[in-house]
Amino acid sequence: MIFGNMGSASGTGVIFIRNPSTGENKLYGEFLVNAQARLNKAAADAVKQLLPDYAENDLGSLCSWADHVKFRYHWSSALHYIDTPDDLCSYQYNRDCKDENGEKGRCVSGAIKNYTSQLLSYAIASQSEYNLTEALLFLSHFMGDIHQPLHVGFASDQGGNTIDVHWYRRKTVLHHVWDDNIIQSSEERSYNSNVEDMIDAIQQNITGDWQDEVQEWEKCSFNNVTCPDVYASESIKAACDWAYKGVTEGSVLQDDYFLSRLPVVNLRLAQGGVRLAATLNSIFGSDDSIPGFAKDVHKIYQQYN
Repeated sequence: MIFGNMGSASGTGVIFIRNPSTGENKLYGEFLVNAQARLNKAAADAVKQLLPDYAENDLGSLCSWADHVKFRYHWSSALHYIDTPDDLCSYQYNRDCKDENGEKGRCVSGAIKNYTSQLLSYAIASQSEYNLTEALLFLSHFMGDIHQPLHVGFASDQGGNTIDVHWYRRKTVLHHVWDDNIIQSSEERSYNSNVEDMIDAIQQNITGDWQDEVQEWEKCSFNNVTCPDVYASESIKAACDWAYKGVTEGSVLQDDYFLSRLPVVNLRLAQGGVRLAATLNSIFGSDDSIPGFAKDVHKIYQQYN
């Protein structure tokens, strides 16, 4: 799935719609995020500077980079998800953010903190020791992953990856239902396979029904730049309340499941896009009105290191 397109007419940009292998204009991949249309000028300029020329200033076109690079950067695989204890339906950073070898901080929440920290060095680029282009691409992708409820799922079933189900007549796994099937079915059934119309509908909710909530989505406590532990806690709650609920091995998921879960997916898509933009604005921007932005970049940089 995908969040995000870009341009002055695209609103938030919450759906990424290009298959990066073929260029085909369709929903593709996982909960990938691009929110360029919500960026302030300073953040937009920084993103443009960091993107490679072949991206043509389209962050969404590279939001799946982090998935493809797993085959080269094997160490990055653990950074896409969080395994939580079965049936507790809660997330705790110190308990859960670790890889299969027990190394702490190696989960999607830890990755968001790490790449946010790296990007904060952009303002003092001469002192940066990081590949900030890669940091931007990792952060953008992981902000999408953490909003997909089953990327913060139960350890025993690997976030629904080992639960075989049928999506109507098609055999799949529960994780894939939330990565792809729900959004693709919505696009086909409600928008006549027109992804731009689907983007417009999500944008209308952001500026309409959800307008009063958007500021709360953007805020972080203690003036932090981003709050991935909050996002992870939201996802495991949604996984328990909606993704896992009523599903067992071999379940056939049809209209009842699809129609009741679609609002949750749309909400998480919107939240992911809004929060990515807010995070990038806080990292790169200089507008005093940006929630969570601290003027002393050196101080923030030290806070994360």
